[in-house]
Amino acid sequence: MDPSLRHNPSSTGMRRTLGVRDGIAIAASSTAATTSIGIGMGALALYAGRQTPALLLVAFLPILGIALSYSRLNRTEPNCGNGYTWVGKALSPWLGFLTGWVILVANVVFMAYTSAVTGMVMLQFANKAGFFSLFGIALDPTSTATSTVVGLVVLIAVTLIAVTGVRSATRFQWVLLIFEYAVLLGFCSWALVSGQQDFSFEWLNPFSIDSFRSLAQGLVLAVFVFWGWDAAFTVNEETRSASDASRGGLIALFAMLGLLVFAAISFQRVMDDATLVAQGPQALIFLGSHLAPEPWASLPLAALMCSAFASLQSSVIPTARGALAMGRDRTLGRAWTRINPRFGSPAVGTLMIMAVATAVAVLAIGIPKINHMILAAVNSIGLVVALYYGLTALACAFRFRRALREGVKEALQAVVIPAASATVLLSLGGYLAYQYATMSDRFEARPDNGWFMLLIPSLFVGTGLVAAAVAKWRRRAPYFWNGRGTDADAIALPMDERTASARRT
Repeated sequence: MDPSLRHNPSSTGMRRTLGVRDGIAIAASSTAATTSIGIGMGALALYAGRQTPALLLVAFLPILGIALSYSRLNRTEPNCGNGYTWVGKALSPWLGFLTGWVILVANVVFMAYTSAVTGMVMLQFANKAGFFSLFGIALDPTSTATSTVVGLVVLIAVTLIAVTGVRSATRFQWVLLIFEYAVLLGFCSWALVSGQQDFSFEWLNPFSIDSFRSLAQGLVLAVFVFWGWDAAFTVNEETRSASDASRGGLIALFAMLGLLVFAAISFQRVMDDATLVAQGPQALIFLGSHLAPEPWASLPLAALMCSAFASLQSSVIPTARGALAMGRDRTLGRAWTRINPRFGSPAVGTLMIMAVATAVAVLAIGIPKINHMILAAVNSIGLVVALYYGLTALACAFRFRRALREGVKEALQAVVIPAASATVLLSLGGYLAYQYATMSDRFEARPDNGWFMLLIPSLFVGTGLVAAAVAKWRRRAPYFWNGRGTDADAIALPMDERTASARRT
């Protein structure tokens, strides 16, 4: 193949039309600030108490190290497979495949539980409007089954928009982002000014957290709350330059930090610890009703719904493109590589991701209360996110290890900071896995049962190892045998007529 076509999106039939603004929209929607704040502050307060703002600041440090690792690797080798490709080349194909696999599975689980959250918010709207049943079915926002069914309808709708391409999806996401951020900033500013709880600089002191276990659990939850900024790196083949993808992810990450710390302080100005923990995923809605009369009190609920819509769609987009990278390496089936000739998107893979997320959401109906389902999903995903972030940062440190000889600045940026960030996250994950394994004496499907909490991430990793074995010995993927097949032009994919004509010319 012509070397000039290396890493050229036209070689995959995908169109390079995205810029920094599109990357910001994808990353910001994926981090889902309003959803994370609305349902996450109560969970963080359970472990960190009044030190939740400090916990968020501490958690940001290793996440920033991971983001810098992504940015450096992306400049060297832009690829929609990102961690899957980079870890596979630098460390081991098995670890690389596992990185890609847990990203896919974590995103699918995230979409499943976010569907239920979306349905819950919509049912709350229905209740406020006076609708409490439909065709004899109770519209109960606390019911996992009812919330999931409603949320899956939304998942189907946003997936169909994503099929039409990233550009149309990001336009939709910008509309949602502007509204939800305006509402979030407005109500948090109101709370900051009018709250009755006295502010204390002790809120910014992480050493006041009760125990190391609480700190570790809170940090993993905070990692989950920040999770999603790396979605900008999954659209490299559709972005005009690798630096645009990096800037989009980093801008979204810093914006997320500001929003989270600001919201944490604002919430604590209005609610004491007991109230914040008791409200759980209803904390943002409680804030709205506490500060304003109707109909203004419903604005945070509307913002939460917009955030859930955007995060659902922005999860479908990077997940389908991660599967595309694996499919073109033959570590997954060829169906994942089919590019729609009209929209230039992996349409078949996008629909398949939606179908799998739907199946997982239906299985999760076995957890009867949606609050329990949310806590179980957040804890489980937090562990696997720490795993794949840590592996990617290790890949950066190993790949650029020669930078240790190129001066202090280069050594810090390329090796020391990525290695330190990886060590922190992997150590936290290992410590919590040990805690989960020893905290319960029997198995129960409850979010406070250690064996149950350990089972879910163990299934992520276990199924990944099985799928890797199938890819290596049954599919005989070159990815495992000689390190080839991880470039954007690994295989020829379908393309639209305009791209085909340009290639022939």
